[in-house]
Amino acid sequence: MAEKHDLKSLASSIQSFASLSPFLSYLTELHEKYQNLNEGAISDRIPELANALPESFGICVVTANGQVFEVGDCKQLFAMHSISKPFVYGLALEDCDREYVSSKVSVKQAGETINSIVLDNKNKRPYNPIVNAGAIATTDMIKGNGINERLKRILDIFERYTGRKHSVDTATFFSEKGIGNRDRAIAYLMLNFGIVSDKIEETLDLYFQQCSILVNARDLAVMSATLANGGVNPITGQRALDERYVQDVVTVMHTCGMYDASGEWAYRVGMPAVSGVSGGTIALAPGKLGLGVFSPLVDEENNSVRGIKVCKDLAKDFGLHLFNVTKPERDLKAWIEGGDSVEGW
Repeated sequence: MAEKHDLKSLASSIQSFASLSPFLSYLTELHEKYQNLNEGAISDRIPELANALPESFGICVVTANGQVFEVGDCKQLFAMHSISKPFVYGLALEDCDREYVSSKVSVKQAGETINSIVLDNKNKRPYNPIVNAGAIATTDMIKGNGINERLKRILDIFERYTGRKHSVDTATFFSEKGIGNRDRAIAYLMLNFGIVSDKIEETLDLYFQQCSILVNARDLAVMSATLANGGVNPITGQRALDERYVQDVVTVMHTCGMYDASGEWAYRVGMPAVSGVSGGTIALAPGKLGLGVFSPLVDEENNSVRGIKVCKDLAKDFGLHLFNVTKPERDLKAWIEGGDSVEGW
């Protein structure tokens, strides 16, 4: 009990410190800068998305040592959709190992739309775990006795990533399932080539449910910070992903997470990221921080317009591009801690 009390006291101290940080002021200004940006539109791909409010906008950053900075609508719940995919891919790696997963799902950029009924011509595998075909295949690998046990294991994983329990939004699940004929076609095509098992309907229901798990911007930031921290939740100290597979998940996010825009994203922003059609965006700087943004106005590639702007500004201002070798405009550690610039961060 004493140890638990100490952890709570430490977390409280860290948050009190974070509230005084210049970095929070920076995020507040960033939020104000893009709050009135009305480019993009709420996606019409899934009927349930029509209920989103276009003005919703939250930014949350969680550092690798557990400091939390949040501005705007960071508690508003929404369905993860494609943001769930790299995390379920990580669970599939733990369940089946890297060689088996790689034999079923490739890790190359698709050059196709996210829901294309297309497999790699050379080996008949899905292109990567982020396109629908690859995500259905990795979902099929999740172990468990029946759909309820398998879903529980997925929900348990997200609880380890975020530090709180999650649920499936029933309305979103039935909305996804009701328009899921393309995904059914993809699944049966993969069955033909031995990529997935014959439990097609069970796996598709599990896939639609994982996409319908409710999260908020703070959850996204903690999830990405957990990856940035080597698979250990920086707030709870609980391991969410075997350290052997953190590199796999982060690499797939970096090369494929922004879909058709992934190459341009890797070049200009350089932060491993993934987005969802509901307006969520996560990005991370390994060893430093995780970012979660929610804004339901999306562009033609179903990436959040405000989310993209926030990521670009953070990467530029604090030198967070993976391959940055120049001195950034702002020293991240100094801005977070409110002290003098610290070399070597």
